[in-house]
Amino acid sequence: MEIWRLPISASQRGKLISAGYTSLSSLSSISSSDLARELNVSESEAMNILKVASHSRGSETSNASCSIVEGAQSAWDMLHDEESLMHITTSSADLDNILGGGIHCKEVTEIGGVPGIGKTQLGIQIAVNVQIPNDFGGLGGNSIYIDTEGSFMVERAFQIAEACIEDMSEYNRFLRKDFQECKIKMQPQDILENIFYFRICSYTEQIALINYLDKFLSENKDVKVIVVDSVTFHFRQDFDDMALRTRVLSGMALKLMNLAKRFSLAVVLLNQVTTKHTEASFQLALALV
Repeated sequence: MEIWRLPISASQRGKLISAGYTSLSSLSSISSSDLARELNVSESEAMNILKVASHSRGSETSNASCSIVEGAQSAWDMLHDEESLMHITTSSADLDNILGGGIHCKEVTEIGGVPGIGKTQLGIQIAVNVQIPNDFGGLGGNSIYIDTEGSFMVERAFQIAEACIEDMSEYNRFLRKDFQECKIKMQPQDILENIFYFRICSYTEQIALINYLDKFLSENKDVKVIVVDSVTFHFRQDFDDMALRTRVLSGMALKLMNLAKRFSLAVVLLNQVTTKHTEASFQLALALV
């Protein structure tokens, strides 16, 4: 169970999420005095929160045990499932080959690079390409674009959508005879309408949105990819407590992995790079890794 589902007050849930507690497991090893200090509440209030969390965790563990036993899967079935999964093309044959066929569903893919290398353009391209119809090797799904830096360009998205339709038209002229009708139906504005855009301005908003995605995806089952651009931006800007930052990012990554598997979709995390000194030399590495 996630923190936002706990039967406590909204202010208490907000304080927990802001402090980096996004799941019940993150509360399992903390004392009431430490929690009271982190949330700036009385110790009795902290004890009540831990009591509610412990009760909810017990119920969740009981239900989870049953589902794990009932949901056993053989390794052969897992291999078959993986081989049957569709991929999202990046529109680059070389990059698709590096990724093993493209962006994988049910997985989290992290892509990093220096500023200006084209990470945002790649993210927009993926948000458009996921909408390629099944007849053309696509998933025919919708996309979620989470923008933490304000770098999403709707004009560029429109141009990429136009180019995507043109590519499908070119494909049709050589290999198909019935794309004329499809071409009339599918327009760039249709593609833009299927990109759910979220502008995030702080790490607390980012945490809250990630926790809200479970409900959003349950109501929008056509979503096949989530793009986060970029995943660590606000955590580099606003965090001083390194241990807390690590805990929050780990919880967020786990949440996204669970969403990818549960809803059979792809998650793409765009990340910046930084210079790290290792073994007497400086090397580029993904930020906050």
